[in-house]
Amino acid sequence: MKTELSALLDDLMVKALDRRPPTKTQALELLLTSDDDLLDVVAASGRVRRHFFGNRVKLNLIINMKSGLCPEDCSYCSQRSGSKADVLKYNWIDPLVAAETADRAVASGAKRVCLVASGRGPTDRDIGRIAETVLAIKERQPHVEVCTSLGLLTKERAQRLLEIGVFAYNHNLNTSEANYGEICSTHTFADRLDTVNIARDVGLSPCSGAIFGMDESDEDIVDLAVDLRALDPDSVPVNFLIPFDGTPMGGKWQLTPQRCLRILALYRFFFPDVEIRIAGGREIHLRSLQTLGLHLANSIFVGDYLTSEGQARKLDFALIADAGFVVEGLEEVTLPSARHDLVTLRRRGPGTEMPANV
Repeated sequence: MKTELSALLDDLMVKALDRRPPTKTQALELLLTSDDDLLDVVAASGRVRRHFFGNRVKLNLIINMKSGLCPEDCSYCSQRSGSKADVLKYNWIDPLVAAETADRAVASGAKRVCLVASGRGPTDRDIGRIAETVLAIKERQPHVEVCTSLGLLTKERAQRLLEIGVFAYNHNLNTSEANYGEICSTHTFADRLDTVNIARDVGLSPCSGAIFGMDESDEDIVDLAVDLRALDPDSVPVNFLIPFDGTPMGGKWQLTPQRCLRILALYRFFFPDVEIRIAGGREIHLRSLQTLGLHLANSIFVGDYLTSEGQARKLDFALIADAGFVVEGLEEVTLPSARHDLVTLRRRGPGTEMPANV
């Protein structure tokens, strides 16, 4: 069995280093590997990540420009039509508020800022609002990559985004075409494909990824990877479902850290030289194995997500440094070599009046 696994991983590495994808059979075999073999899978996929990206980790920030009240019915989303999730609801934030948030992100090492707004797709007026925001950000941070995620696009609005200085456009496929009807009825998988193709065709950097933990089968995971690869994206965000109470998927806790890592490893083999970003849900589902995730993905979101809070910046930088990685674009040391801040004298348990930490 070990010999078969070694042969599989060796062939996947050779293909990936030559920028060739796995076969569907190989991809399914990888997803079926046991937890006992997980470190072998991570090591093999990690070699591909190191080959193309070294020890760099790219930081990205989401700014939720308009929260809640979306007319679409995506089952996973806390902003969906009919959502009873107690999330923030507000209309467009001021461009200066977004610019100040971007300032803090860039100061922390972020190279990309993604402006996100709920809704089916942007109106001409929405594009005008985004234009004001991009201008405010670029005047202060001329080198930061600005990405937008605004829903379904027309060619004319995509062209306008390019003209105002937007670098990339995010529109995730989310799940396989076969599974798509189970998570959304107000638009189709084909609608999403069209938007990514439109964005790429006008010159925006295409960003498209997935959400896992939504009743998808292994076949769905592989089929989605094949469809995403056909889009030739520059970056692939990998989200793990955050099951918000008040949404149809509020009770779906289907992922283990080990399954998340196998999915990340598989997507590295499918996208060897593409930015793979661990996005929403990494703290919840990878938990203490986030470090291993960095050996597969070369990018993460820092700060908060759309409607949920993320891990503290201090913890993210510790995670990166402790794993032997560096923040892309930053030369300063992310942590002191001696971690005196981790030394805490015991003041509880035997010999004290406080109970033990067990």
